[in-house]
Amino acid sequence: MTRCVENLTPITEAEKSAILASPRTADAHREFMSSLDAMQDVQKGGTASVQTLPEQLNVVAWNVERCLFPEATAATLASLGAEVVLLSEVDNGMSRTAQRNTTKDMADALGMEWIYGVEFFEMSLGSNAEKEFFTDDFNTLGFHGNGIMSKAPLTRVELLRLDDHGQWFDPACGADPDQPRIGGRMPLLAEVQTENGPICVVSTHLESNAQAPHRHVQMQKIIDAVDAFAPDMPVIIGGDLNTGNHMPPDFDWQKETLFGLAEEHGYTWTATAEGPTTRPSLITRHPDRQMKLDWFATRGFDCLEKRVVSSLDDTGRPLSDHDAVYCKVQRA
Repeated sequence: MTRCVENLTPITEAEKSAILASPRTADAHREFMSSLDAMQDVQKGGTASVQTLPEQLNVVAWNVERCLFPEATAATLASLGAEVVLLSEVDNGMSRTAQRNTTKDMADALGMEWIYGVEFFEMSLGSNAEKEFFTDDFNTLGFHGNGIMSKAPLTRVELLRLDDHGQWFDPACGADPDQPRIGGRMPLLAEVQTENGPICVVSTHLESNAQAPHRHVQMQKIIDAVDAFAPDMPVIIGGDLNTGNHMPPDFDWQKETLFGLAEEHGYTWTATAEGPTTRPSLITRHPDRQMKLDWFATRGFDCLEKRVVSSLDDTGRPLSDHDAVYCKVQRA
C-alpha cells in the first residue's frame, strides 16, 4: 500500500545536480525513480466536511493546466456541487503558480480532504508562455501531478506508476534534452464511503507524448490495478486520457483502442458528455485546436446527468486549456 505523508520530501540540490549530470537513459531514470521518496509517496491533507457521500454523487474531472487560479477554480467546482474532484496537471511548489500547493488551496476553500501524487519533478521553471507568471527564479519543490479531492474521507489510497523508463527524460522517447523531467504518468486510486457503500475513484492522466498503443497499455494497467484494489466496488475513472492527441491536424479520438478495452472489462463511457474539451488558454494559445481528451469510464454506476463545463470564469478568463467534465451518478 502506498505511504501517505503530510509533506512530500523535497528533491535536494545534490539530487538535482545528479539528475542534470546524468545520461538521459531509461536505466538512469529508473534509478532516480526508485531513490526519490517524492516519487513513491502520496501527500494527504485537508478536512472532510461529511463522513459519507450521498447516494447521488456529483463528480468532476478537470485538467487544470498548472492551476494558475486556485480560488477561481474552486469557485467553479463549488458551483457544480462537486463532491469528488479528479484533478490532473496541478502544481505544488512551482514558481509559475506562486510556489503554492494548489490542490491544498482548492480543497481548503471547498471543505474537502485531498491527496496529491507527483507526476513529474520539473527541473525548469516552465515554458516561455508561462514566463509572465513566474514569481521567483526558483521552484521550492518543482512538483507537477494529479490529485483527488473529496467531501468525505479517502479511506484507502494507492499511487500506480504507469511507466518508469523516462518518456520525458530520454531524448530517444522524444523528451526535450534541455528540460529533463523525472517521473511519468500515474493514476491515484482511492476508496470513499457513500450511503450505498464504498466506491473506488481514480484520477489519471495518460501519455500525450505517444500514440494510441501506448495509451492502450496504460489503460490496461489501470484496469488491472483497480481489479486488485477494489474488485467488488463500483468504480469511476476520470481524467485527461489524451485521446487523439497526435500531431495536428489528426485529433481523431475514435482511433483509440482503449475505449473498447475498457468495455471488454465491464466499463462504460456513457458518463462522458459529447463535445470537445479543450480551448485556448493563457498558456496554451491554439485557437484552432479542439480535442476531446477528458473522459469518465465507470463500472457499476448509472449516469443521471452529464455535461462539459466551461473553464471560463465570470470575467471570461480561461482557467485552463481544458474544460471540466461533470457527471452525476448513482450506484447501479
